[in-house]
Amino acid sequence: MNDEFNLSRRALFPFLTGVSLLAQDAVAQPLTGSILSGQSDTLVAWHSRSGNTRVIAGIIQRALKSDQYEILPQQPYPADYLEMVEQASNERKSGFNPPLLNNLADLKKYKTVYLGYPIWGMSLPSIVRSFLVRHDFSGINIIPFITHGGYGIGDSVDIVTKSTAGATISAPFIMQADQERQTMEKTLGWLVDVQHK
Repeated sequence: MNDEFNLSRRALFPFLTGVSLLAQDAVAQPLTGSILSGQSDTLVAWHSRSGNTRVIAGIIQRALKSDQYEILPQQPYPADYLEMVEQASNERKSGFNPPLLNNLADLKKYKTVYLGYPIWGMSLPSIVRSFLVRHDFSGINIIPFITHGGYGIGDSVDIVTKSTAGATISAPFIMQADQERQTMEKTLGWLVDVQHK
């Protein structure tokens, strides 16, 4: 194994034991999510709606002691799930790249960027595409970590590749995290059953 990066179960235990707390904190309090110490050559950049991608970003950031940047739009997405889905669909269809809340001043100091995002409509969220096209990733190794609701990652990695000329794209970490969709489907199914009794 590589001596620089040897994460055994024992080494990961302190990070994993905090996962449920991270998830609760992610929902309970709004996080800005940015830690830019300037001491690391690794950045974890991520966008999360439900908190799943946020938890993974936190684990990576703690394990690597890296800088962290939360990709946020100037205008927050609607809190209502269906309104957000409609807005995301409209952005994707029109090719709109929403303005970022903050831009990173110096991305070139990073050798590696772990890029985390959920799949929206079988594609990359427009806000993540905005982050990619507004920064120069040439010479940087991008390692995607992707959460999806059960339909796979769609064309997201292709869009990351096309939006980051000169970058190296490593194989992504992919995790199905479909609680929000399952909750909605099960609740609606239950309501239909209740209405017909």
